[in-house]
Amino acid sequence: MTKSREVAVAVPASLVSDVPHLREKTAKIGIVGRAACIFGVEEIIVYADQQFKRQRRDANLIATILSYLETPQYLRKRLFKIRPELRYAGVLPPLRSRHHPLANRVSGLVDGEIREGAVVSVGRSGVLVDVGVDRDAFIRDANLRVGSRVTVALKKSKNSLEARVLKSSEIREYWGYHVTLSKLTLGKLLNDSSIDLVIGTSKYGKPFSEVQHELRDRMRDSQKVLVAFGAPSQGLYQIARREKIDLDSVADFVINVFPFQEVETVRTEEAILVALGILRFLTKS
Repeated sequence: MTKSREVAVAVPASLVSDVPHLREKTAKIGIVGRAACIFGVEEIIVYADQQFKRQRRDANLIATILSYLETPQYLRKRLFKIRPELRYAGVLPPLRSRHHPLANRVSGLVDGEIREGAVVSVGRSGVLVDVGVDRDAFIRDANLRVGSRVTVALKKSKNSLEARVLKSSEIREYWGYHVTLSKLTLGKLLNDSSIDLVIGTSKYGKPFSEVQHELRDRMRDSQKVLVAFGAPSQGLYQIARREKIDLDSVADFVINVFPFQEVETVRTEEAILVALGILRFLTKS
């Protein structure tokens, strides 16, 4: 999946409804976030597969943990206050993506290196930004507020460390995902006109092998691809029937990536790993 193609995944707010304890919920959400980074997903959308008001708590939990996981470790304490939802954040897997660097001293930086930062102070001539090393970076004439997160390119000299704010269009490599907490139902989400290609996943869908060539061509021609997943207690077809919509009409493809599964159900986080791996292979082969 190239940088020019934006891939989003849609997961239900009931994603963690099948596990009772916050520790297990956190671990499950962590698998989803790591899968997104492994396969270059730019957006994770949490959609309402039931009445949103009843799901608000779980939806907020999923969004909070996914956002925390995506944030570089050196910024988490600055950007996230102590919250009960993050009590078991220690079980989350490290992403080790490009925007989660390990160097923590100025001497370990490369001139022009891109990093995530958080504004720590504002002055008349500019702002200071924490970029995860032993010296804050200075951005001249920047109109930013304390606590805001920015992506910067660094320029170091013997006595200073300066930075320039980057636009997302200036970054040519994968730079993590963002999380969207949506109140939309599945049907309304899949009808979003900004999406070029909608792919649903279901054990009742067509076997991947039957549509792989057509799917590959469509993916290569699409700028924004949405891959939708069902819930632990009900798949996409069940959710669609309850909403009185025809899934095959609103999705361009509904595929089965486990045509020979030997278990009754496949967990959502397992389906995400396998489906994204197959789709990644398609566009790279």
